[in-house]
Amino acid sequence: MAKARRFVDTTLTSWGGEGVVFDAQLVVSELVTNAMRHGGGAIQLRLLCHGPEYACVVSDYSRAAPIASAPDVFAEIGRGLKLVEALSRAWGWLTPVGPRKFVWAVLV
Repeated sequence: MAKARRFVDTTLTSWGGEGVVFDAQLVVSELVTNAMRHGGGAIQLRLLCHGPEYACVVSDYSRAAPIASAPDVFAEIGRGLKLVEALSRAWGWLTPVGPRKFVWAVLV
């Protein structure tokens, strides 16, 4: 996870996105953790920049849709996608033809 956080910091800073680095690191941590927990095989992380918006895209080999559910009050897990939802302008997923699922989040 530290490698993904450093990648986010270095890349977004080089693009002038210092203001979203902290939120992006949290979002990427949650998306990568979900991919590791629920996906199979290699995980890929991509960052995209379009004007003032930055997108994080994590892909894995699970085609199951990510579900942002309300966790039990005392649960230690289950809040990740709610956090992604709160920190992102938008988020979602794509399952194009092929074996991979892509989960994305846009930050401004």
